[in-house]
Amino acid sequence: MEHTEDQWLAGKHPVLEALRSGRPIHKVWIAEGAAKHQTASVVQAAKEAGVPVQFVDRRRLDQTVPGVNHQGVAAQAAALEYADVDDIFAAAERKGEPPLLILLDEIEDPHNLGSILRTADSAGAHGVIIPRRRSVGLTATVAKTSAGAVAYVPVARVANLAQTIDMLKERGVWVAGADASAEQDVYASDLTGPIALVIGNENRGLGRLIREKCDFLVKLPMLGRIQSLNASVAAGVLLYEIVRQRRSAAAKQ
Repeated sequence: MEHTEDQWLAGKHPVLEALRSGRPIHKVWIAEGAAKHQTASVVQAAKEAGVPVQFVDRRRLDQTVPGVNHQGVAAQAAALEYADVDDIFAAAERKGEPPLLILLDEIEDPHNLGSILRTADSAGAHGVIIPRRRSVGLTATVAKTSAGAVAYVPVARVANLAQTIDMLKERGVWVAGADASAEQDVYASDLTGPIALVIGNENRGLGRLIREKCDFLVKLPMLGRIQSLNASVAAGVLLYEIVRQRRSAAAKQ
């Protein structure tokens, strides 16, 4: 298992979900004078988990987790572990579902990764795969934006995304790339089987090699003047089309 270096969580929801998920937490820090409605559930969860709580000056939290809206709550946590791709397949097998993976081709904005993790959890995706290079990892901002989903969605970090796509194909997974140049929109595609959805970089989209590796490309219809969507929004719409198709297929069986 590969570990992250970031050991600080900030904000009510990331800290609460980390406590509830059983992730090892060394200590919870609460800003003196913080609103009770923001902190009471965190204090209670820490008590139940046997994690010490310390009340400190708000400025200390500002210095500890700079640039993050911590809401008066932070936690010192054991390092997160990146998953293996096998862990993602195991998660699908435990649920008795065809694998649903999200591959991110050089997503650089931590807010986008956090939002995608949050949607991945909501849509029942079994895991996310990111490349080691030119890609944001599991930072405090990602954890905060994910509203705690980082504690539940396995994230695998691989050396070579193109080789990983080849491996997924060998394991029976169809690879669908989200690309504005696709000939068909997503609503005309069959997404009910084992699927890996590939989302490209915020500015460049899918890299040429990754695009060529995909089994097929899908696009969302663009009905307005702006001909592109934010990466995390596009991922959310596409994921829920997969959910819709799978539920519809299950209802017919």
